[in-house]
Amino acid sequence: MLYAPYASLRVIGHTHPQLRQQLSPMSYDTDVLIIGGGLAGLIAGIHLAQHDIRVILIEKYTYPQHKVCGEYVSNEVLPYLQQLGVDVDPLRPSRLHRFLFSTVSGKTVESELPLGGFGLSRHTFDHFLYQKATLAGVRVFQDQVIDVQFQNDGFNATTSDGQTYRSRVVIGAYGKRSVLDRQLHREFITKESPWIGVKAHYQADFPDELVSLHNFEGGYCGLCQVESNVVNACYLVNYNSFKKHKNIMAFQQHVLCRNPFLNDFFSKAVPLFEKPLTISQISFARKEPVEQHVLMCGDTAGVIHPLCGNGMAMAIHSAKLASELLIQFFRGNIASRPDLEKQYTAAWNHEFKKRLTTGRIIQAMLQNTALSAALFGSLQAIPSALPLIIKQTHGNPLVAR
Repeated sequence: MLYAPYASLRVIGHTHPQLRQQLSPMSYDTDVLIIGGGLAGLIAGIHLAQHDIRVILIEKYTYPQHKVCGEYVSNEVLPYLQQLGVDVDPLRPSRLHRFLFSTVSGKTVESELPLGGFGLSRHTFDHFLYQKATLAGVRVFQDQVIDVQFQNDGFNATTSDGQTYRSRVVIGAYGKRSVLDRQLHREFITKESPWIGVKAHYQADFPDELVSLHNFEGGYCGLCQVESNVVNACYLVNYNSFKKHKNIMAFQQHVLCRNPFLNDFFSKAVPLFEKPLTISQISFARKEPVEQHVLMCGDTAGVIHPLCGNGMAMAIHSAKLASELLIQFFRGNIASRPDLEKQYTAAWNHEFKKRLTTGRIIQAMLQNTALSAALFGSLQAIPSALPLIIKQTHGNPLVAR
């Protein structure tokens, strides 16, 4: 018996006419249900479908969509993307190899990025990956999962449209926070977070090889060029700093623009959005990579401070970890679900726990005036130390196993 009446579902786009993954006569609608169609969810879907694993992906929004994101991707993921047949070159991303950091007063330190990276908007990148996923055989539906229950060694997932899906495995890739976090009783969701993210695109004269990070009172702002010579400006701010001002424009004028670099940028840049995108309650608290038997990927498993600039690569990397283990699980090489969860937790912690801890330490130092001054003084005296710090939040080039 199939649990979801597929004829009534809203399918995003069209699936491949030679679709390999047909509905099974078994009790499962799919082998893997992926909740969320951002970078982690789409990459996991592509990887799994290429190994003949049946995948359904449920995404709340239609493609393409803009998202609050720094839109810098470390080159560490390029070999893995190429193995999946995901070539970003036709999207004409910016190629980034320089990094600049400035203090509120405008003092700077600059270095080469150890591996380099590329700038690509989520509007373009996510849509591109969605097209790759459907061609690979992933069935993508527009809906929102509001409840997940584990029973009889499988999952029942219910959506806001009243559909129910039965799957063997669930991957949570729904982003920084969701109604599901409460339903799954995740600890971090019970605590308020003061962090707000703001993002917009601009037409501006900005170096196409540079990603920069600029400190201001209560936060920091990243600038980098993405495709089509567009500049992405994305900043993180503490609500206590933001609430003193009546709106985003007033805050930018009176707080961000005290930094000379940001003042120069915003005074000349032409906004391309009607208004900036915002997201509140961004939590950098520790999360578990497995919750109620759901394998968490990307920001759903842990959010690295944006000042480290590596969230997009980590999302892609986490999808690789989950996919490789799931392939072994479905082949019978991982004997049980507890073994799968144990191995994924160990792999996730091995790859990302140190990066997240480093991000928290750097964040704490930048929030403390004395420590921030000491850190900046050290970097000015020993510029070669900056690439070493960057390496602590980045990984080595990825190759699929």
